[in-house]
Amino acid sequence: MTQSPAPLPPPKLRRHLREAASLTHDQVAERVGVARETVRAWESGRTTPRGRRREAYAKLLASLTEADMVTNTQEAARPPQVTVCLNNDPHHPETLGIPEAPEVPGGAGAAGTAGSPGTAGNAGNAGNVPGGSGGPGGQGDPEDPGDPGGRPAGTTLTPVQAFDALYAFCAPALVRQAYLLSGRRELARESVERAFQVAWQRWPEVAVDRDPAGWVRATAYEYALSPWHRFRPRYRHPEPPPSDAADRALLDVLLTLPTPYRRTLLLYDGVGLDLPETAAETEASTPATANRLLHAREAVAARLPELASPSALHRRLAEVASAERLRAAEPTTVRAGSEQRARFWTRAAIAFTVAIIGATALTVRTAPTRYEPAVPPGETVRGVPPRSAPGTLSDAELNLRAKLRSGLQHGPQRLIPLAE
Repeated sequence: MTQSPAPLPPPKLRRHLREAASLTHDQVAERVGVARETVRAWESGRTTPRGRRREAYAKLLASLTEADMVTNTQEAARPPQVTVCLNNDPHHPETLGIPEAPEVPGGAGAAGTAGSPGTAGNAGNAGNVPGGSGGPGGQGDPEDPGDPGGRPAGTTLTPVQAFDALYAFCAPALVRQAYLLSGRRELARESVERAFQVAWQRWPEVAVDRDPAGWVRATAYEYALSPWHRFRPRYRHPEPPPSDAADRALLDVLLTLPTPYRRTLLLYDGVGLDLPETAAETEASTPATANRLLHAREAVAARLPELASPSALHRRLAEVASAERLRAAEPTTVRAGSEQRARFWTRAAIAFTVAIIGATALTVRTAPTRYEPAVPPGETVRGVPPRSAPGTLSDAELNLRAKLRSGLQHGPQRLIPLAE
């Protein structure tokens, strides 16, 4: 008698159970005995496990289901919470357990459960910020589910505290990612600073966003890849390349890739996003994103054959990003710059409006108040003989002309009065 296969939950529920248990793809793959890409395929529904792998995977999901039910029972009595993702990797959200504030101007802080380490490790940044790792410049493993600033879970954050927590959590990683995109250290810092300035100006919207880290990352990427930087005098000349020859070679290959290919490669093989989420962030279809990724990998492997493996490419991206000493500005400086920029544009808008109002008032003041008819066209004046054109000469006029011509042949003669 054939034994029926172990039942499995739907693909979306599989991913939910893994994220609820704060497990990464690597951790699940290690427990089941498969590769990380296989776990991704199982969660997306592209493939289905069979045999012993199916039994091991089903047993793992069953244990995660029991743990999730216990967690839901314990959290049922807690006050409502607002979840704000703080990790660079939206697959593994690093959140803060904070009850929802009743009314907080400018957006509330983050809430939720402690996250897990991301899919792509980076030892160079593990000690800078708490949370999961996330590709080049990713975060280290979390040790405390509380706030990165040292506040215990369950406390209410003001908008300033929530913004500072998000900045401290994401800025170091984003600076390294922007450096891989642009190849310029100063532009990488400026891109991240400008992205967080925009986020602070629109904080009520960003605070309740499903993925605040992804929102800021997309803004920083757009600024770093803007083609208008080539017209700025400070960015006309290339910066000094990395000192290591291998890092310099990889960075040169990345900068030779087209902008969409470079961004897709960094998001998928660097940050560790899934293909649909990479496509959504790059505003492209999933097949187009897959083609970009394949062509980018082929271009890198053609010049650097040792990076043909995705895992090796991911490791080298993290090493190149961590080799540069890139530090982001302080969150207070970013907030001050954002507020200063907002004041400048507000005053400029007010001045422009006042100029328009003044020009309109001057026009109204100097405009004629009555109708002035136009000058009528000219009319023909009657009673004046028309001017005739010269016609043929008469006989007397012809004789006179002949006499004048004949008398002046020898030059002018002196006139002597004669007596008659």
